[in-house]
Amino acid sequence: MTKRVVITGMGVVAPNAVGLQAFEHALKMGHSGIEYYPELAELGFSCCIGGIPKLSDEFIRNYLSELQLRNFNSSGILYGCIAGMDAWKDAGLELQETADFDSGTIFGAGTSGVDKFREAIYLLDEKKVRRLGSTVVAQTMASGVSAYLGGILGLGNQVTSNSSACTTGTESILLGYDRIVSGRAQRMLVGSTSDHGAYVWGGFDAMRVLTYKHNASPEKASRPMSATASGFVPGSGAGALLLESLESAQKRGARIYAEVLGGEVNSGGQKGEGSMTAPNSLAVQRCIRSTIENAGIEAGEIDLINGHLTATSKDSTEIRNWSEALGRKGTDFPLINSLKSMVGHCLSAAGSIESVASVLQIKSGFVFPNLNCEDLHSEITELISPDCIPQKYISREVKIVAKASFGFGDVNACVVFKKFEE
Repeated sequence: MTKRVVITGMGVVAPNAVGLQAFEHALKMGHSGIEYYPELAELGFSCCIGGIPKLSDEFIRNYLSELQLRNFNSSGILYGCIAGMDAWKDAGLELQETADFDSGTIFGAGTSGVDKFREAIYLLDEKKVRRLGSTVVAQTMASGVSAYLGGILGLGNQVTSNSSACTTGTESILLGYDRIVSGRAQRMLVGSTSDHGAYVWGGFDAMRVLTYKHNASPEKASRPMSATASGFVPGSGAGALLLESLESAQKRGARIYAEVLGGEVNSGGQKGEGSMTAPNSLAVQRCIRSTIENAGIEAGEIDLINGHLTATSKDSTEIRNWSEALGRKGTDFPLINSLKSMVGHCLSAAGSIESVASVLQIKSGFVFPNLNCEDLHSEITELISPDCIPQKYISREVKIVAKASFGFGDVNACVVFKKFEE
């Protein structure tokens, strides 16, 4: 019999809120976390806005010791540690004195310790290698965030990081899910993180894929599904989910947020209309259809889609792909929302932060609003009813959510969350 996998803990560090309670409130209120940063203007950026979580030094010291923080400047690892530790605690789990061989982590990142790496380069150029410090390797290696979490939490099962651009967070959930279903772990802490700042965002600004039209009105800048969308807003942060076998969760008497039914990961191979930066629609539709099949549901059962929807020209393509794959259009299309309207595109952290938002909607029975799409794109409204794109908070039971991420390299991931039933 296939093992059932449930979510028993979550943590989030987002531009508009840190912590589950504050994040849920921000979702319901439609609070934006996007702000103007003068330092980006000083560096010659066209886009001078972004989403950066607000963390005080006092708050950070609740998670990491003075020793751990010595020579520490990787925002991505910091965000991941906070979100992961919160998810572990939220699940009612204790820190272990010995290795917990039933628990592991797959916690992804796109980059790691970019600021630390820059600092190291300058010190090496000045022949000051002995001043690099003892944490430079741990902060700049690709698996830095999972290594830190593995040590803090005493994880003895698989401890690794995945990296698949904007698909990283959603992919990590499916990798952890597979490990539990196969019986190789009882619990997997899954999620992803992303650094913030000029050295992470500069390349996107150079590509001209970031919006530059709203530096004076940051909260209006991220406009998924809008006719006046002009590019995405960069964001950062981390999201974490504690996946657990149902048997283990029930044995512990753990609270259950939702069930993970399964999903799919694939690639368009950068063929056809697919490229490094554009999706192959055939692959996207195949990913969605396979997700439905693997989850054991019908397309008509989906109540809500939490889309990738980045506020670029590809938003209408994404809606068309959902419509084709589900065989649903007009008023029959599910409700759909994009968290990026509130926090921007959190890059490798996007899938995990958005998955936390998806699960909260199931657990608390609501649909958060889409911001800044009062002028919906005509190619979208030709396919689906505007009523399917809520612009205000809705209180409603949500049983099944499909969450998708589509990333650089023409890679796709989709997962289905369901309201838990015995």
